[in-house]
Amino acid sequence: MKLTFLGTGTSQGIPVIGCRCAVCSSADRRDKRLRTAALVEVGDQRLVIDAGPDFRYQMLRTGLRHIDAILLTHEHKDHIGGLDDVRAFNFVDYPEKIYRIPIYGADHTLATVRRDFAYAFVEGRPRYRGVPEMELVEIDTTRPFKVGGVEVLPIEGRHARFRVTGYRIGRLAYLTDFKSIDPREVEKLRGVEVLVVNALRRRPHDSHFSLDEALALIREVGPQRAYLTHQSHDMGLCADLERELPEGVFSAADMLSVEIPD
Repeated sequence: MKLTFLGTGTSQGIPVIGCRCAVCSSADRRDKRLRTAALVEVGDQRLVIDAGPDFRYQMLRTGLRHIDAILLTHEHKDHIGGLDDVRAFNFVDYPEKIYRIPIYGADHTLATVRRDFAYAFVEGRPRYRGVPEMELVEIDTTRPFKVGGVEVLPIEGRHARFRVTGYRIGRLAYLTDFKSIDPREVEKLRGVEVLVVNALRRRPHDSHFSLDEALALIREVGPQRAYLTHQSHDMGLCADLERELPEGVFSAADMLSVEIPD
């Protein structure tokens, strides 16, 4: 299995428009962060986690021509705003074939997708030609499900008052936009080799893990390796952060790839 970080920044990305702080002005490529998303490759299956406003550019950077599914963590725009661009994958082999892209998510997440991209789900009359072909697949967040032959275990959490879904795939677990997690959900993380978890900034925040909160979860789960994602410019320079992190914990960076034994 291979994990590739497509983006590791918060909802504004880094650099933030108009900001002149040390992080936004940094020449270190690790401090250039698109909105948070990831690609998980298991055998011949390619699963994308989240499709925010940078989805098009993220896909161009990978060079992919096909993806098998998108797993959504929640309905905020920095995680679903790029879904219109799945149409490029729909029609990459047009007219011989049209590929419908399955979009997996919790009921509340898919309800927002259906509302925000209503033009893609028109019924009873012809749709506008070229709209994205998406198949919405509602998941039960208390049960595992399969994408192709790949088993995926949802991990539930809270993003302030919002529900958010993380995913465990084999020895990988990927959590973003978590502020809290029930002990029963933590048990689902036992035995992972690689844990990805959001860490917005050093100071506490009302809807995201801070650095200390993320590190506390990492200590509790005990993975061999952990990566911090969904970082804002308030976290500081990546080079400074990495010098402070415990052994086995790393600051994720855009386009970083991690191999994980099956």
